[in-house]
Amino acid sequence: MKQLTLSMLALALCTGVFAQADTTKPQTGDTIRVGNMIIIKKDGGTTTEEKTDKKSNDDDGVTVEIKKRRTYKPSNISTNWWILDLGFANVNDQTNYGSPAAIAYLPGGDKNSLSLKNGKSSNVNLWFFMQRVNVIKHVVNLKYGLGVEMNNYRYENNIRYRSEPTDFINRDSISFTKNKLAADYITVPVMINFNFNPKKKRSYGLSAGVSAGYLYSSRQKLCSDLRGKEKIKNDFDLEPWKISAIGELNLGGIRFYGSYALNNLHKSGLEQTPYNFGIRFSSW
Repeated sequence: MKQLTLSMLALALCTGVFAQADTTKPQTGDTIRVGNMIIIKKDGGTTTEEKTDKKSNDDDGVTVEIKKRRTYKPSNISTNWWILDLGFANVNDQTNYGSPAAIAYLPGGDKNSLSLKNGKSSNVNLWFFMQRVNVIKHVVNLKYGLGVEMNNYRYENNIRYRSEPTDFINRDSISFTKNKLAADYITVPVMINFNFNPKKKRSYGLSAGVSAGYLYSSRQKLCSDLRGKEKIKNDFDLEPWKISAIGELNLGGIRFYGSYALNNLHKSGLEQTPYNFGIRFSSW
C-alpha cells in the first residue's frame, strides 16, 4: 500500500512538471515574461533561438529578449482614391447695388434680392484622387489631387437669370417653390500638409494651399405651380475660373475642409465671393 501511494505521488509530480513545460518552445532553464521583455536563463549560458528584435546575453547565462511593437511606416508617396466632401455653400456679397454695373445686371435690385436660404445651399466635392508626397520626414508633405466641385445656391426670392439680349437678372412675376443656381468646376488643389504624428494611421494635422477650378457646367433650376419644372443651361456671365484659398483640418480620423474664392462668382455687375466648408471623408 505504501509503495502504491508513493508511485501515485511520483506520477502526479511528473504530470505537473510536464504540464508546466512549454511544448512549443523547448527550454532547459527558467523563463520570465515582463510585458514586452522575456528573461530566459538557460543551462550552460547558451541560447539556441533568436526570434526577437533585440537580445542581450550576460556571462551568467541569462538572456534578455525585448520584443518591439510594430509602428506604422508611411510611404514616401501615398494615394487616396475617391474622396467625398459634404458641406455648405455661401457667398460674401460686397456688391454696391447703386453702381451702374449693378443696376445694369440686376435692375431695381438690392442685397436682399439675391439672399440665399439659410442652410439650404450645398457643396458636394468628389475627388478622383489625392496624393501625398513626403518632403521632410513625413511631417511636411506636398498634397495635390483632381476632382469636381458642385455648388448649389438656393435663392429665397423669385429671381431669374436671363441671357437675351444680354446677361442680366430680373424678378419674375410668379413665385417659385424651388430656385437654384448650380455651378460645377473641375478642380486641381495643391496644399502643404503638416502631419504631427506620422507614425500613426490616425494622425493629427492640417493642410493649406490653393485650388484652381474651371467652370464646366452651370444651370438654373426653377419649380413653380404655373410652369412646372424648368432647367436653363447657360454660363450666366459667371467667371469661368475659380481660384480659391483652401484648407483642411485632420483630428485623428475626423476631417474638415474649407475654401474661400479669391475672385468673384460673376464676371461683372456683382461682387459676390463664394466660400464652402464641411466634412471630408478620406483615409488620410
